[in-house]
Amino acid sequence: MRVLLRNPRREVEVAGRRSVNALLRELGLPRESHLVIRNGTLVPGDADLADDDEVEIRPVISGGV
Repeated sequence: MRVLLRNPRREVEVAGRRSVNALLRELGLPRESHLVIRNGTLVPGDADLADDDEVEIRPVISGGV
């Protein structure tokens, strides 16, 4: 699968099926501070990702006044 990471922006290829949680663990990213978008749709941690998916991982950013 093609994985696009934000902040810093980089792209990696990951072979094989796995869950969102497993992918984040493999990349060393904590689940609670990242959003995972598969083929344009936000997905939960227990969702399965296929080898041909396009995945974007964005850090959660909060702000306010």
